[in-house]
Amino acid sequence: MLRTTAAVIAGKTARLAARVKGGGGSAFPGLVAERIDPRFLEHALATVRDGIVVVSGTNGKTTTTKMLVAILRAHGRRVLTNPTGSNFTRGVISSMLKDLPLSGKATADLAVLELDEAHALKFAEVVTPTHALLLNVARDQLDRFAEIDHTADLLARLAAQVSAGVVLNLDDPFIARAQARLRPGVRTRWFGVDSSIAHRLPEVLEQDVRFAEDWQPPIPGSDDGLLAPLDERSFTILRGGEAGGEAGGEAGGEATAYIGPVTLTQRGLAAMINATAATTMARELLGPAFDPATTVRALQAVSPPFGRGEVIDIDGRPVELVLVKNPAGFTVALGTYGSTPVATMIAINDNDADGRDVSWLYDVSFASLRERGVAMTSGVRAYDMALRLDYDDVAVAAVEPELILALDAFLAAHPDEPARIFCTYTAMMALRRTLAERHDLPEFGEEGAA
Repeated sequence: MLRTTAAVIAGKTARLAARVKGGGGSAFPGLVAERIDPRFLEHALATVRDGIVVVSGTNGKTTTTKMLVAILRAHGRRVLTNPTGSNFTRGVISSMLKDLPLSGKATADLAVLELDEAHALKFAEVVTPTHALLLNVARDQLDRFAEIDHTADLLARLAAQVSAGVVLNLDDPFIARAQARLRPGVRTRWFGVDSSIAHRLPEVLEQDVRFAEDWQPPIPGSDDGLLAPLDERSFTILRGGEAGGEAGGEAGGEATAYIGPVTLTQRGLAAMINATAATTMARELLGPAFDPATTVRALQAVSPPFGRGEVIDIDGRPVELVLVKNPAGFTVALGTYGSTPVATMIAINDNDADGRDVSWLYDVSFASLRERGVAMTSGVRAYDMALRLDYDDVAVAAVEPELILALDAFLAAHPDEPARIFCTYTAMMALRRTLAERHDLPEFGEEGAA
């Protein structure tokens, strides 16, 4: 179709211009393509025959998408994806443009697309997803999503659009209840944690106290995957129905593990849950072609997506970027990364992509930072963050709202020790772009190319 070809050419041109100007994560190329061909996504994905997968939920979308794509590609599948983490529909188009031929018709076997909860529904209005992987629901950007029930409803409505299969979080009541909205004949697989570590779930999941007494999680079957951690990076995945704890003996034993042990480059319970979700969806998509050994190799080779626990080497010194954007995510980040005393900076913005309401900071405990304190707070809400830390008796050495000035002062004040920066989305993008320019890092999305 000539209109789609014209949209591809214009979008690629806009994408090149955005990259020259330093806007690698811009949704502008997608806007250009969509203006020329309003049905661009439908036309581009019409040739993807083996599955169109939407990954959504509050936390973990980018990491899980990257893991799933890595597993599928390791099995020889051609996968179209949006590796930049730009998860609005126009951002998806922008990310796809580099891999599309001038015809605009994707040459991939599968499409695996990360979409935010609201834009996933907009996507489904244009393209019917064959599969959805739904991760979790937490309070996030209340100015956009309102209360948590609204977010849960968005994801349930997405699940209702799927034509072939869903993978749902059996430990999250908000997600699990979406099964009731599925079309007849749509398959359900579950992922979750083994009963032996159920006590750790409050670290990563929003707790729905209204349903705590009568909530009964689904009983996982042999097609489902349960996480059994071995340490903070290593784990096995057990088959449902055969898992550890009271049901099946010691978690992680050889008799029940069908994947693992796996050792990730990213640490923490959340990363391991993401890997379990990705593996369960890969089994759904690949069927008999799914190979455990190939999956282990793929997961172990996955580096953290930019800003999600990514470690940047600056003249031999590790500087870790950790994205935080809601109470559950910041709590997990502090539990995973905050216990090690290193030089710490926190950068909080309240731009549209971050969410305008930063009252969520008061739902996070910063007690783990008391011993060392925080060397710098920055961003639009630098002073709000400093005040919040003061309430938790965390000393703050300096406040500088301008991000790059703060970064330079922070690194200069701590030249010989590891550093960690907790940052909201737009702050992370700005800091990561500056560090990439200075230290020759891969640009956003480069490592995700097909």
